[in-house]
Amino acid sequence: MKFFVILLLPFFFSCQNGQSNTASKKNSDTIPIDSVPAKALAGNFSTQTILRFDSSDIPDFLNTYTQFKVYGDDYLKFYSARKYAYAWHQPDGSPIEQSTILYNFVFHIDQNGLPTDIPYPDAYTKLMEDQRRDSMLHRELMITGQYLVYARKVLTGIPEEDSKAVNWYIPRKKIEYTALLDSLLSGNTTSLNRIVFPQYFLLRDKLKEYNDIEKKNSWIAFKADAKKYKMGDSSSAILQIRKKLFYAGDIPGDNESPIFDSVLYNGVTEFQRRFGIKQDGIAGPGVIREMSAPLSKRMEQIMVNMERCRWIPNEPAEKWLVVNIPQFQLLVHSGKSLLWTCPVVVGKETNKTAIFKGDMKYVVFSPYWNVPKSIINKEILPAMKRNSDYLQKHNMEWNNGNVRQKPGRDNSLGLVKFLFPNSFDMYLHDTPSKSLFNEDRRAFSHGCIRVSEPAKLASFLLADDANWTDEKIGEAMNSGKEQYVTLKKTVPVYIVYFTAFVDGRGKLNFREDIYHRDNVLRDMILAKNSLKSAQ
Repeated sequence: MKFFVILLLPFFFSCQNGQSNTASKKNSDTIPIDSVPAKALAGNFSTQTILRFDSSDIPDFLNTYTQFKVYGDDYLKFYSARKYAYAWHQPDGSPIEQSTILYNFVFHIDQNGLPTDIPYPDAYTKLMEDQRRDSMLHRELMITGQYLVYARKVLTGIPEEDSKAVNWYIPRKKIEYTALLDSLLSGNTTSLNRIVFPQYFLLRDKLKEYNDIEKKNSWIAFKADAKKYKMGDSSSAILQIRKKLFYAGDIPGDNESPIFDSVLYNGVTEFQRRFGIKQDGIAGPGVIREMSAPLSKRMEQIMVNMERCRWIPNEPAEKWLVVNIPQFQLLVHSGKSLLWTCPVVVGKETNKTAIFKGDMKYVVFSPYWNVPKSIINKEILPAMKRNSDYLQKHNMEWNNGNVRQKPGRDNSLGLVKFLFPNSFDMYLHDTPSKSLFNEDRRAFSHGCIRVSEPAKLASFLLADDANWTDEKIGEAMNSGKEQYVTLKKTVPVYIVYFTAFVDGRGKLNFREDIYHRDNVLRDMILAKNSLKSAQ
């Protein structure tokens, strides 16, 4: 993969959440889809054509600085397109200002949630300090090498085969980086906006805040002296709760009162919203557990989710769906606008929901449930041995050597399912078990995703077909007769895994790492970004 892309100038963000179809629906606890109006990179490279070097100088340089050899093709493509004119120097041989900007970015790469381990730091510094003309060639090629390393680490992340090793199967966007660089040099930032998932920069800002907390040693280590705290309670621990809520922005001020008052109640409710805990205003076991987490854990959560953001393409379609597994939420989008959200049930740890991208193609009303072989063998056959009427009792039947459940309100798929063909045999569907949507931690399924508002989702997907009114959708769901409807246009579906994200209010949210994947990815990031792995 080629890595010719870099961010040299600051980005600014604007949240563009759409309005819910339901007036009372709140979208602020969801991952926002932001626009990134990047400043143009045009002019950041020298346009001079007087100073040139010989193509043979590149392999000579790479033989000296072998950690850059992996980028040999990129060097040649970049400089051959420039006819080997210096990119980082003025005609008088002095470095352009952007070389210093890049230098500062490289030596502060930790602000991007990455190790500070960079290649040849001493040689890089010496060449940047040495302004002599006879150092110009090595300085030029050293800057380009650092440019490429920074781009790979910050904007591309670990290789795709390694992200698959942590069960992430959303394909990376294939990009010709040298062509992208040409477009950026001409002032066209459209390509960059498509590549960089804006959530990345929002998390990076939050990581900086946590780094500042670490430097100032101002993290509050919370220690509870009770199992829960509620309105009217008084305790020295409540002082700590109040301070943590104030520093997190969950309450407007700290009156230093040890009494659990209405301000604290509202603050705890906001804290619960940000952590996906039932919002009852009581600082119970869930709140205490999350408040007791060390600073290092929060920083690692931000870091690993910044890495996941590097893998997400930023090309919103006309309609698209996102299911964030740890958040237990379906997010329904139109372009860059978030229209509405609803709770979902995902796979339990023994039957994990896969992380991948699919294209929604069919809505199936009054579906049969074709029971998977694994469930037949592990659950249904043993149940049939205990009760010969098991199939009849559960409205099931044999069908060509398999078991299926007939359409109806008691069908395990509910009254409608949504198919996006994939190798994991996963889909979205209704469910008769509505009470599960009231749980905080909704990992109960065999891997497929149960949707709390299936009729609304069907209406969204079929909105461009005038034949499918809400009334007709309701009739089809309750007909008892299976009916496949092919969408006029497929709708992208992203099943993702984010345990930290910034919501539409600009608030940092955390979720439980239900599949225990954060620490594995953290270790992989550290290993893949070490100098030993750069060869």
